[in-house]
Amino acid sequence: MSLKNVNTVLATVITLFAFYLAFSFIVIPEVSAPGVGLPTWPEGDGGGFLVMKGIRELSMGLITAILLVTGHRRALGLVLLMEAVAPFGDMINVLTHHGTIAAALGIHGLTAVLIAVSGLLLLRETRSPDATATRAPAEQHPVA
Repeated sequence: MSLKNVNTVLATVITLFAFYLAFSFIVIPEVSAPGVGLPTWPEGDGGGFLVMKGIRELSMGLITAILLVTGHRRALGLVLLMEAVAPFGDMINVLTHHGTIAAALGIHGLTAVLIAVSGLLLLRETRSPDATATRAPAEQHPVA
């Protein structure tokens, strides 16, 4: 299996998982909430934050889906690197709100690493192997 195929599968899985999380947190947040590793259900109107998490996941899934479908693989790699910040932030959130270290690292930490690695693999795939060798110095190309 080529690197491009592996990257496509990884990006597709990440995109589909983002959609799954989005719809879970929007439609049934009370069922999805325990899966994030926070020890307590939010009080009062706090459940609205879970819907916000769902909307965040939906937007992340839409961005990656559009880039995947349109074939903008380098942009997809950069976006995946950027999106790895979200589960890293979730990991910090779980750790600072008395969640378990296992949930923080096992759920969110691993997700952040998987997304970042997928982004790096896409960037490696789209990098030209001789890009630096074929470029001429800037001073040889006058600006018109």
